[in-house]
Amino acid sequence: MAEDLLIDRTLSKANQYQSLLPQIEALTTGEPDQVANLANAMAALKETFGFFWVGVYVVKNDELVLGPFQGPVACTRIRHGKGVCGSSWAQARTLLVPDVEQFPGHIACSSLSKSEIVVPIIKNGSVVAVLDVDSDQLNDFNETDQQYLEQLCQRMAQWF
Repeated sequence: MAEDLLIDRTLSKANQYQSLLPQIEALTTGEPDQVANLANAMAALKETFGFFWVGVYVVKNDELVLGPFQGPVACTRIRHGKGVCGSSWAQARTLLVPDVEQFPGHIACSSLSKSEIVVPIIKNGSVVAVLDVDSDQLNDFNETDQQYLEQLCQRMAQWF
């Protein structure tokens, strides 16, 4: 069965998220496979917002390991506390970075990435993964992205 997203790019960013999140919910409800759900969620985000890169890094032992993503090839492993993703994991909080060049220890998987938001996916009090979204524009993310991506990550925690 083909799945289609209903995307209205004339809506505000908040309204686009409000439209998208229930569609991701419908797309993933009843599907038990984590990879399938993560892959579809990343594709839905990329298709709706045209993000430069969007993906998930999954906690495995003492590293974040690349999971489903959309965009150019990416770093495969990130250590705890390193870069924006590793820092979000270590701090168990969302990091909104308007200019990645100003973030101490930024890991440049792509020189085209200019701004970033990383949201931890928390289950039973522990970070199990992080959602990483990159833009090729400076200061491309704001509190609206944070609010709705955090809601999505609460949903995604059920897949772990």
